[in-house]
Amino acid sequence: MMLGAERVKWTSGGRLIVDEVTLHVETGQTLGLIGPNGSGKSSLIRLLAGLRAPSGGAVMLDGKAITRFGRRELARRVSVVEQHPSTEASVTVLDVVRLGRTPYRSAFSAWSEDDEQIVEEALAHVGLEQHRDRHWHTLSGGERQRVQLARALAQSPSILILDEPTNHLDIQHQIEILRLVARLSVTTVVAIHDLNLAARFCDAIAVLEEGKLVACGSPLEILTQELIARVFKVEAHVAKSEYHGRLHIQFLM
Repeated sequence: MMLGAERVKWTSGGRLIVDEVTLHVETGQTLGLIGPNGSGKSSLIRLLAGLRAPSGGAVMLDGKAITRFGRRELARRVSVVEQHPSTEASVTVLDVVRLGRTPYRSAFSAWSEDDEQIVEEALAHVGLEQHRDRHWHTLSGGERQRVQLARALAQSPSILILDEPTNHLDIQHQIEILRLVARLSVTTVVAIHDLNLAARFCDAIAVLEEGKLVACGSPLEILTQELIARVFKVEAHVAKSEYHGRLHIQFLM
């Protein structure tokens, strides 16, 4: 086990948002977090990433509470891609991706050949080598997500955490982003709305409902007609696709 939550709670304004969630992510696994709006997915993502401290319980990284890691040390291990990356600064694609090397550099260290190679590899991985000099405000939503993914990869993390990276993207860019993520040789946690995309690209799925973890396991185990009806309040037909062998969910009207 690389990353885990042990009876983690988080409250805001007196309201319990994450309710004693226990969850383990195996090394190299892609874990999808699914659940209705308001189920606590984004809050749990931020807890797992160390962006906020739990009100109770603990998030563990390699057997050590994540709150005991220094910011620089944690940034070398865990990289986060949030939902709506934006900036008013006049920055280029290359500027943004280079930010991923910040945890490895001091205020007085020179930019190294190793730094440059890692940044170039990150750009190549997301297919943006030819767009390095483009300015942020000229990019589409899908391109911005790819830039943020490249920035995250430039951190050389062992864990990548993504909060609904396909939100507001068209279907082409949704599939493109998740294919990129699936090819990475890192442990990944991704909050995702689309159940079919979760079934296709995730090794395991955790289901949240009103802040509680109600199910966790492989897509085949978890994405049943009964669970979808109970948690998402819709009827569905679930079967293996003849095209890619993963589950395919058809919602019944």
